[in-house]
Amino acid sequence: MARPVIKFAGQMEIPFDEFKPASSRKEPMTVSSGDGVTNSVFPSNDNPATRVFNYISFGSGSSGNCCYVGTKHGGFLIDAGVKADFVETHVKANGLKWEKIKGILLTHDHADHVKYAYTLLRTHKHMRLFCTNRVLNGLLRRHGISKRIKDYHVPIFKEIPFKLAGTEITAFDVPHDGTDNMGFSINYDNRNFVIATDLGAIPERAHFYMSRATYLVIEANYDLPMLLSGPYPEYLKARIRTDRGHLDNVATARFLQEIWNPGLKYIFLCHLSKDNNTPKKALSEVADALQKRGIRIGAGQETLSDREADVQLQALPRFEPTRWYVFRP
Repeated sequence: MARPVIKFAGQMEIPFDEFKPASSRKEPMTVSSGDGVTNSVFPSNDNPATRVFNYISFGSGSSGNCCYVGTKHGGFLIDAGVKADFVETHVKANGLKWEKIKGILLTHDHADHVKYAYTLLRTHKHMRLFCTNRVLNGLLRRHGISKRIKDYHVPIFKEIPFKLAGTEITAFDVPHDGTDNMGFSINYDNRNFVIATDLGAIPERAHFYMSRATYLVIEANYDLPMLLSGPYPEYLKARIRTDRGHLDNVATARFLQEIWNPGLKYIFLCHLSKDNNTPKKALSEVADALQKRGIRIGAGQETLSDREADVQLQALPRFEPTRWYVFRP
C-alpha cells in the first residue's frame, strides 16, 4: 500500500511519516536523570552504533548562521543565512546526501538566518520550510524573497512538538527583536540537542528547555567592556544590551554555571560578535564560571584529557564550518 501523504500549496507532497505531530507518537517512559529532574523520553531498540546524533555548524554570527542536525533517519538545517553553495560544498565533503536533509527550521526572520532559504529550497525541492506563520510573514515583509517560498512552508507552533527525521522537535519562545523568535529542543534516543541563538534574556520556558540539554548551542554575543568602548553608535549599543537584544559573556556564563548537570555533555558558544567579542574572552568567561563549581572542562577534540572532562566547551567559528560531530549515547 502506498504511504499516505500530506499535500501543501503548489501540489507539493511529503510522506506522512516524515512529518508527524507529537500526538502520533508512542507513549513515553518517565525516567530520572539522577539530579532530581524527571524527563519524558522515548524508548529505542536500536543498536548503540546507530543511535548517533550528528551536528555541523557552517557559520555562526551576524554574517550568517546555518547548521545541520541529524540522525540515521536523516536530518535538517537550522537557519539558512550562509551562502547556499558553501553549505552544499561542505555537506558533500562530509559524505551527507541532500536527499537525507528533510528541510530548514528557522529561528526568526533576520537576514543572517534566512537569506539563502529560498535558494536552497528551490534547488532541493524535496525540502520543506518549518517555521511559524508569523516568521514566514516577517520573512516576506522584511526581505526580497520570492513569495513562492510559501509553497514549501510547513507551519509549526511554539511548544507543540512535531516529528521530523526520526526526532521530536519543540520550538520555544526567546526574546529578540526579530519576528516570533524561537529556539529548538530536539529529542532523539533520550537525548536533547538544544539551540538558542539571538536572545537578550533567558525567560522561564527557555530556561526549562535549555536546562535539559545534552548538547547545547547558546549565544555569547558580546564582551561588555568591548561593546562600551567600541565603535558602535550609542543607540545600537543600547539595543544590543536590552532583553530583546543579545546575551553577553557574563550572562551566558552565569546561566551555564547555574544549570550545568551531569547530563550536559557539550556546550557550543554561538553568534560571537566580530567587533565586540573574541572566542578567547567568551571561552574564558564560561570556563571560569564552570570551574568555580568544580566542573572539569574539555575542548571537544576527543583527546585523552577531554575524555576525562565533565563537559566539552567550544566557540563556533564565524565563517568556517566545524568538524562533523558524532554524538554517541
